[in-house]
Amino acid sequence: MVFYILRRLASGISVVFVTLVASYALFLLAPTDPAATICGPKCTPDRIEEITKSLNLDDPPLEQIGAYLKGIFVGRDMEIGGTVRHCAAPCLGYSFPTGQPVTDILARALPVTLSIVLGGAIIYSTVGLFAGTVAARYRSSNLDRFTVGASLLINSVPYFVIALLVALYLTRGFLPRPQWTPFLQNPLMWAAGMTAAWLTLGLTNAAQYTRYSRGSMIDSLGQDYVRTARSKGISERRVIYRHGVRAALTPVVTILGLDVAYQFVNTLFTESIFGLPGLGVMTLRAFFQYDLPVLLGSVIVGATVLVCMNLIVDIIYTFLDPRVRLG
Repeated sequence: MVFYILRRLASGISVVFVTLVASYALFLLAPTDPAATICGPKCTPDRIEEITKSLNLDDPPLEQIGAYLKGIFVGRDMEIGGTVRHCAAPCLGYSFPTGQPVTDILARALPVTLSIVLGGAIIYSTVGLFAGTVAARYRSSNLDRFTVGASLLINSVPYFVIALLVALYLTRGFLPRPQWTPFLQNPLMWAAGMTAAWLTLGLTNAAQYTRYSRGSMIDSLGQDYVRTARSKGISERRVIYRHGVRAALTPVVTILGLDVAYQFVNTLFTESIFGLPGLGVMTLRAFFQYDLPVLLGSVIVGATVLVCMNLIVDIIYTFLDPRVRLG
């Protein structure tokens, strides 16, 4: 397994590298002048030239990419506003409009997005697995029909519509007002401020996990080893929760791992609607400001999360299904 993990890590690093270089190349090929965008509509040509030189945007593209990659591993000296600053590794540069280190900007936004995604994932995986298991156990009953019908109804409504309804109505008297408070500063206020986002993300996605879990459980309960366990007189509860659920978890874990990674890089609606300063809002602001260092920093974080979640899912496979072996 160690060699498998090392091989996957090497493959993942290459994916992040290619994604980073492609993003940088797209930025350099774009028709917009970042110096003019930063300077504003009433900027003089001399000021534009000054900003271009101060940000090293007049260097050859390969030299810019090489300097950026060098900064990630060993750090580099950068001239910002006429002042030379040493950016220690991993150096992701400085924001064009504000001059702040990109690592500091990411460090402020990353905990917000992590809190939203992981809190929502706990809710929708738990609720969805439980509801799907119950629906599969009482298949074709009124409870099963109600569960499937409710999940289809929730999935038919766009996510941003549900989030807007929660923000407009439920956060005015029913749920705490959404706000960001660092966990270490006040855990209770942190949880209260994230409740609305957690419930919206969790209950919305729980609908599709209910269907995933139900279908997987029905398939699992029809296997030969389940019928053998029942023929031995093992209680139905033990058959379902020890034998059935474990086998049914394998495809659900695949979807869960990919969903967590996808939602990590796609939390813009949640953060915007509930006013939470996460990676999605940060990336959108950087896009409109043509802030390349911040955009590249978010690309690196998003690509790294996708690679790591795929590796984690593959490793979890070996514990859930003995038939799966990493080689």
